[in-house]
Amino acid sequence: MTSRFVLDVDDTSFESEVLARSRTVPVVVDFWAGWCAPCRALGPLLERLAEEHAGAFVLAKVDVDANPTLAEAFAVRSIPAVKAFRDGAVVASFEGALGEGRVRSFLAPLLPTRADEIAAEAATLAAAGHLNAAEERFRAALAESPAHSGANLGLARLLAEQERTDEALAVLERIVAVGTEHAEAERLAAALRTRASRAGFDEAELRARLAAKPDDPDARLELGLGLAACDRHEEALETLLECVRRDPKHRDEAARRAIVDLFSVLGPDDPLTQRFRAGLARVLFR
Repeated sequence: MTSRFVLDVDDTSFESEVLARSRTVPVVVDFWAGWCAPCRALGPLLERLAEEHAGAFVLAKVDVDANPTLAEAFAVRSIPAVKAFRDGAVVASFEGALGEGRVRSFLAPLLPTRADEIAAEAATLAAAGHLNAAEERFRAALAESPAHSGANLGLARLLAEQERTDEALAVLERIVAVGTEHAEAERLAAALRTRASRAGFDEAELRARLAAKPDDPDARLELGLGLAACDRHEEALETLLECVRRDPKHRDEAARRAIVDLFSVLGPDDPLTQRFRAGLARVLFR
């Protein structure tokens, strides 16, 4: 049986249909074979439950005889073997033809919670530009589950778009240090902290202060922060690195922290990140 919720997967489609897809919806993989009697008992049950839940998870069926490489890659020693994937990784598994009650118990942690459903509604409202309604739904999701990473991240993005920076940063602090949401939260927080120095930035005044007093650490730091806020990344990094070189501890290591934020904003593969990360290391560990 194949449908929108039940797929036959092989060596060539596993990456897209299981690993990539599992980043947006749980994927349950049924490793089976036609000669396996327990597989013939379990398979229809899994298919029925996939149809019943109508997209809350996707069932991917892998014939181990036709795809021995996949079976070996996931250490399948006995079939039927069922493995649940989220964010490209196995998060739960079982072997053998379990009864319906135990299979439902296996699936339960994978299925969307009430908070998940409300957060999805909020994301749809936000994408349509209904910002007030979206904020209300994100907050409703967080009332159900205060640690819900998706709802926290969605609310923080919404607040950031409205330039409610302090509120957004406070929300981002609630996202736990695991998973893809945490990485996105760190990037957004870095961007918000970097952008915050744009207000009141007077480049001419700061450069005049430095010309009159080259050893003024606050003028140099404020110049670097302002350049970063205006997306003049190379100039900002050069200025901030000079701040670190002159006094790495000034204002609670503000220059170093601003450089690290810029690395997050630019991304690890950006040439400026690679160049100035090496420069920062030389300054700090000379």
